[in-house]
Amino acid sequence: VYLGDAAFLSPGRVAVGDQVLEYSKAVIATGARAVAPPIPGLAEAGYLDNETVFSLTERPRRLAVIGAGPIGCELAQSFRRLGSEVHILERMDQILTREDPDAAAIVQEAMVREGVEMIFECGIDKVERRGDVRVLHLECPKKGRRQLEVDAILVGAGRVPNVDGLGLEQVGVEYDPKTGVRVDDTLRTTNKRIWAVGDVCMQWKFTHAADAGAKIVVQNALFGGRKKVSDLVMPWSTYTSPEVAGVGLSGADAEAQGIEVDTYKVALHEVNRAVLDGDEGGFVKIWTRKGKDEIVGATV
Repeated sequence: VYLGDAAFLSPGRVAVGDQVLEYSKAVIATGARAVAPPIPGLAEAGYLDNETVFSLTERPRRLAVIGAGPIGCELAQSFRRLGSEVHILERMDQILTREDPDAAAIVQEAMVREGVEMIFECGIDKVERRGDVRVLHLECPKKGRRQLEVDAILVGAGRVPNVDGLGLEQVGVEYDPKTGVRVDDTLRTTNKRIWAVGDVCMQWKFTHAADAGAKIVVQNALFGGRKKVSDLVMPWSTYTSPEVAGVGLSGADAEAQGIEVDTYKVALHEVNRAVLDGDEGGFVKIWTRKGKDEIVGATV
């Protein structure tokens, strides 16, 4: 184990600090980091992300959450339950835009009932700081301008791969600053001796997805395997209340891929366990290939 910032020097050579290491094969597993949208004044006003938010020692009385993806929704609901006044700002017209719309709507209704304010389809012109207060200047096409005063801002609006300073150009590894290292279906990069895994290259940004990818890389890089990412059937969960979980393709994914499906939906109020628990909101939705019993995906 060598601790330090590493960078490729040339084919077969990596520098870690003052040391130069030689390799026959290498794996890039540098992950990703939170990225703030380019809003004037945001950096100067100061903001939290999904890592620094856990260093807070006092509860913010008023919190603005930029982005209504999984991170934004999970933390917005948590802070509301801790007693903060919470406002979610989302450019789209709903939360959890990558989830099944019916499932996202149930979570959205629950958060609104708990007192989270949803501000949809609004742009943030700028952010300014007045003492300890952050002021967000909003431009909403349907509702006009608005100033939102909060004590803290949490950015949950995306992540970027950690590719800077790795010397990827020195070894012919192609990458995009926004999407990460380019890999094939076996997680091999454009250099045949180098693989990549995890958030730095994979579509799924989950810990368990990186773990599954690591198993593929070990087999392919060290044992001549031909394991493929496309063979994975990926489950995921968003830890709001109620939770949303999915696996495989959604109905929208299937449609985008030209796969005709049948949809089966069962409301939880028809399930005895849910009735006994007194928690009847929600459903299970399963998609199968049209006319067949092959399941292509599901949402709970």
